[in-house]
Amino acid sequence: MSKARFDAVIAGGGIVGAACAAALTLRGMKVALVERDVMGSGATAAGMGHIVVMDDSPAQFALTRYSQQLWQELAGALSFRAEYEACGTLWIAADEEEMAEAGRKQSYYRDRGVPAQLLSAADLAAAEPNLRAGLAGALLVPEDAVVYPPAAALHLAKIAQARGTSLYVGRSVKQMAAGEALLDNGDLLCAPILINAIGASAPELTPGVPVRKRKGHLVITDRQPGFVRHQLVELGYLKSAHSVTADSVAFNAQPRKTGQALIGSSRQFGSESTGVDPAMVSAMLARAAEYMPALKVLPAIRIWTGFRAATPDKLPLIGPWPADSTLWMATGHEGLGITTSLATAALLSAQIAETDAPIPVEPYLPARFSSSTALLGPNSFAARKPSAKETS
Repeated sequence: MSKARFDAVIAGGGIVGAACAAALTLRGMKVALVERDVMGSGATAAGMGHIVVMDDSPAQFALTRYSQQLWQELAGALSFRAEYEACGTLWIAADEEEMAEAGRKQSYYRDRGVPAQLLSAADLAAAEPNLRAGLAGALLVPEDAVVYPPAAALHLAKIAQARGTSLYVGRSVKQMAAGEALLDNGDLLCAPILINAIGASAPELTPGVPVRKRKGHLVITDRQPGFVRHQLVELGYLKSAHSVTADSVAFNAQPRKTGQALIGSSRQFGSESTGVDPAMVSAMLARAAEYMPALKVLPAIRIWTGFRAATPDKLPLIGPWPADSTLWMATGHEGLGITTSLATAALLSAQIAETDAPIPVEPYLPARFSSSTALLGPNSFAARKPSAKETS
């Protein structure tokens, strides 16, 4: 067994962990980044890579918008393999009720400096010819982007490594507490700062952390350039994403620079299997075909699954863990881990360095869940009753 000392040890080499390593090394810290597989694997490799501003709550908006701006600053340095493209998001309204929601979102965004434009039914048809006729319109958010997450995570890990980060690839952290991280080969990494960034598996290292796995499926098609031009999301997606109990599907399609279309999305609680659920995939593709009928004849070449790290209040855990003065959290991002990775790293590094954070950190602090009630309190998954909106 060997023993090494660092200023910070990060468990998890996905995009959040890699971003944290890059941010901490920028402050001159000696960092170890531990990844059990390869950098950018796990949920990072399974995600869509939609860099999107969301407005479910003021805290969610602040984090996603700030992170999007950080992505815009980083974009020029990314290699072509990262496939970064500011294609914009079209929030699609199927009827007048959803068009009213599009108008609400437009007002909210524009009041906060986010460009957004309402499209009529005719404008939408011109923008995305493969959508079905009869849709009411859409909201275009042009600064939203897409990125290929594994390549982006590898870019961040390389930045961190170039600044002196020690990469432990193919190793996993078995225990992490009280300033020590024990690896699966018996090596011991010691540091006053230990960061749990292993996403949906975070409770394995930190019992009691209020994170649950939420399984999702994605399908990628054969190449047909121009079939999808923007990130497409049905406004009904908001209902499915809000639910903390029910399984759900929603139409979500992304253009890839390869000419392929990436199709989602599904959400499942209670499934620990990494296998593909044929019924869930069928429901997801049927929903997608309601919006883009030509998808029925576009060949699918791969289907995969991943696990989102969900918290009871749909906000990530960014900051110190109250039960251990050496332990910090960077997890619980649910479906927004790619978007918010850069902001998460910025907020965490500011707290560690005891400097002013770029946005208020209070909404994301793990201390909002006490250790004794994290899973059983009034905001917990078990205790919380879904609202009528969430079950609709």
